Amino acid sequence: MVESVRPPRFQALRVISALMVREMSTRYGRSFGGYFWAIAEPVAMIALLSVAFSQFLRTPPLGSSFVLFYASGYIPFSFYITINNMTSAAVSKNKPLMNFPMVSPMDAVLARAALQILTMIVVSTVILLGMTMFVEEQIKISFPGFFSAILAASILGLGGGALNVVIFAFFPLYKIIWSIITRPLFIVSGIFYTVESMPTALQEILVLNPLVHVTGQSHKAFYTIYDGDFVFLAYPIALGTFFLLLGGALMLRHRSFIIDNG
Repeated sequence: MVESVRPPRFQALRVISALMVREMSTRYGRSFGGYFWAIAEPVAMIALLSVAFSQFLRTPPLGSSFVLFYASGYIPFSFYITINNMTSAAVSKNKPLMNFPMVSPMDAVLARAALQILTMIVVSTVILLGMTMFVEEQIKISFPGFFSAILAASILGLGGGALNVVIFAFFPLYKIIWSIITRPLFIVSGIFYTVESMPTALQEILVLNPLVHVTGQSHKAFYTIYDGDFVFLAYPIALGTFFLLLGGALMLRHRSFIIDNG
């Protein structure tokens, strides 16, 4: 009697780990420059925002430090946008590996998301430690509140990226459309202002953007005096989870098509 061959235990975890190692070597290489740029880019963006707006405003919307205010909004936004961008291109960047039966499109998505989350944790830690040394304003962070904002941003980014993998395969033109419609996100996600400072009619529109709730929660974590009553983190978390489940189901159903056209 021929004994059935069972797949190795934790095969999916092993595949994802291997993909993460491959992704790390191809993205960052073995030189210090790749890792340095991953940290330097968000730091430069925060510094640029601080310098630019300090020329027009006497004080930031919250607190007294422009650097601290913009960092508190930009860090969770960076989690979303980088995870979304990386996972959206997971299949196209790993197409040669998709020919192996044990590698699925979702494995590539999860591997890229996990690596990006780890990268952003390091980046965020460096930024926060740097601010404690160079920012004059006393920094008191509610870490549970800050981590919840990071979690919501990561789930939303992962879910959106997983769904994008499917949409990009079926509608290639959507890649261009997506790149266009996401450009204003930086402006409409509450990074350099508070929702309450906007006109009432505009507030009602802004809160429809799930990222506003993420940045609002992060601002609440950094500033105890900030109420942020509009924040509803269940919104981005539920939306991201729905996108992830839908994208995963479609990847499973149309695996061959997505691999060929992704």
